[in-house]
Amino acid sequence: MENLYVDFTLINQKVGFNVVSRSNPKYPVKMDFVPPLGDNDGLAGIEALIISFCGCVSTAVVALLKRGGKNIISYEGTATGIRRENPLSLEKIIFEVRVKSDNIAPEDMDKILATAANISPVWLAIKNNVEVTCEYKIIA
Repeated sequence: MENLYVDFTLINQKVGFNVVSRSNPKYPVKMDFVPPLGDNDGLAGIEALIISFCGCVSTAVVALLKRGGKNIISYEGTATGIRRENPLSLEKIIFEVRVKSDNIAPEDMDKILATAANISPVWLAIKNNVEVTCEYKIIA
């Protein structure tokens, strides 16, 4: 598998950066931090990590549901990052999903989320360092 490359450039006199993936240069990300270190004019790194987690896990969940013949009418959710203060880091992610379907059962979601924990690259990268709690609601 090919390596991934990301380029980053400091764009101000504080800690604001433009970050772009070489494989997807049309989608730059602006990153920054809260004052006084930054101007709060972009995503903080920990926010980008949570966004990456949501996208990666949701990709696995939706793909596994579809592969299992499940009908997805809608899929959305929320993630909450619980910070650890010392050292400043991410302690926990609470990942909440709402899926509307006419043929998904709770046992389907339990199995798929367990599988996602073992195949999602971002989840695997934070495993053993960040606690993850998954909750879901199936809307018929």
